[in-house]
This record gives sequence, structure tokens and C-alpha cells, in this order.
Amino acid sequence: MNDVPDLAFFSLLARQPSLAAAAQALGITPPAVSRRLAALEQRLGVRLLNRTTRRLSLTPEGERYLEDGEQILRDIERLERSLLDSRERPQGLLRINAGFGFGRRHLGPAISDFVREWPDIEVILHLSDRTLDLTEHALDIAIRFGPPPDARILARRIAPNRRLLCAAPAYLAARGVPQTPRDLQAHDCIVIRENERAFNNWQLTDGNQQVTVKVRSPLAVNHGEIAVDWALAGHGIILRSEWDIAADLRSGRLIRVLPEWAGISADIHALYPQRHQLSAKVRAFLDFLQGRFASGESDAPW
Repeated sequence: MNDVPDLAFFSLLARQPSLAAAAQALGITPPAVSRRLAALEQRLGVRLLNRTTRRLSLTPEGERYLEDGEQILRDIERLERSLLDSRERPQGLLRINAGFGFGRRHLGPAISDFVREWPDIEVILHLSDRTLDLTEHALDIAIRFGPPPDARILARRIAPNRRLLCAAPAYLAARGVPQTPRDLQAHDCIVIRENERAFNNWQLTDGNQQVTVKVRSPLAVNHGEIAVDWALAGHGIILRSEWDIAADLRSGRLIRVLPEWAGISADIHALYPQRHQLSAKVRAFLDFLQGRFASGESDAPW
């Protein structure tokens, strides 16, 4: 489409006293100016300029094309300037997705502090139990546990995180303390059903080897906080992210089981689409979040 170049051409032409002056300003010949003006008028189906050898004058249609066209050019310039500014100065709408537990306990308070520091940024936090596609849901950032699922998605590690085995003291007093991962098969284990993975196969590592244990699970749920509540009530052993149970471990309400073993890597990452790799608002939020967890400002164990 030639609309924008034509608007810019006509804006310059209409400000000149003659075709010769316009040609000089444009760096082309007067015949080339005449041909382009004639082509523009033919495309629009109206006469825009009255021209003589000495002067140019606008027709009524030309006055309207000039006035509205220059407004369009100003709008385009303002839009482009705004886009350039957004790369340098954090501003605009930020759409973030996370799971319910982490989102409510850690991300919500972090965002509350973040928008005080960056008042030109608006945030929509969408919490969900299922993984949302960044592009399909027009998300800027998604907080995920474990390694990034796709090499084409950009990711930044926000904080370390382990999945730990633990149980309430009452349960361990009644059922005994497992000594090896295989001993878990003789215990009641509380499992969390996520996505389509085999929910009762626990993958554990001691740093040197990795084993998979198929556990018995009389209780299962798709919400991590409920699973923790059941563990606190003495219903069994749970494998849960450290960020969710750190306070219970510190208080003694839960006790680590097989402390030399843990679940496979579950570090916390922020995922964002390729189009946002230079976005100032995304960069500002990731820097803020990473600094918050590194400094211990959150109630997390990091």
C-alpha cells in the first residue's frame, strides 16, 4: 500500500510554492513530481492541486486530503515514538500467568510491590491450574516450575526450588520412617494430579542416581495446597515444592522424609515470547522478581 508514502509526499508538495520547489525539496526532477501527483489524483479520482507554471493552490479535496492526511501522519509518528519509548521506559499492560498456589502466596505480593515501583505499568495476573499457551492467550510472562518446555520460548531462571518428601510427625510416629525410596511403596502417599503425567510415579534423585517409585495413593488431588493440608492432618507422605512447605518444615508441623533424596529439578522459570525479549516492561518485572527472591524479601526458602 502506498497510502502513507503518498500522504507524506502530498504534505511536502502542498507546502511548496511550485512544482520546481517541490522537486528540489524531494531531490527529484519536476516531471517526476508531476507524474507522481497525477498518479495520486488518478488513484483517488479527484483533483488535489491546481497548478500553473508559477504557483500551486489546493482544491477543496486537496485541503481535506492535506488536513486529514497530516493528522494521520502525526498519529503514526506518535505511535512509533510510543513503541520506541516502551523499549526504553517500562510502561503499558503486562499480562502474567501462574499457578494458584505460587501466584497467591508469592506472585501476588510481589506484583503489589512492583507496581508501586513502576506506576506506569498495569498488570493483569491470571491464575490457572493448567498450563496456558503464551501466544494463544496473549501472555507476556508465564511462571513455570521445572525446565522450560520449548527451546523456542525464552526463559529466565527466577529462583531455585526443590521438591521434598515430608510428612506430619503423627503419621511417622504411627507408620514408621522410610529408610529407602523403595520403602515408600509400603506407605500412604498423597499425590497431586497435574496435566497428563503418571501422577503416582515419583522420580527421586540423591544427586548421583535417579529412581522412579510407584507409590500407593489413597488420596489424590489436583490442587497442591489441599495436598499439603492432608499431609498436615497426618494422612500420608507428600512430595511438594520447597516454596510451598518451607514454613511448615521450619515450624516442625512437617518433617522431611529421606532427606538425602528429593524430586527432580523444579527450578522456577519465567517464560516469555520471542517478541518480548527487548520489552522494557518485561525486563523490569523479571529483574524485580529475580532480585526479590535473591534478597529473601519473599517468604520463600531461597
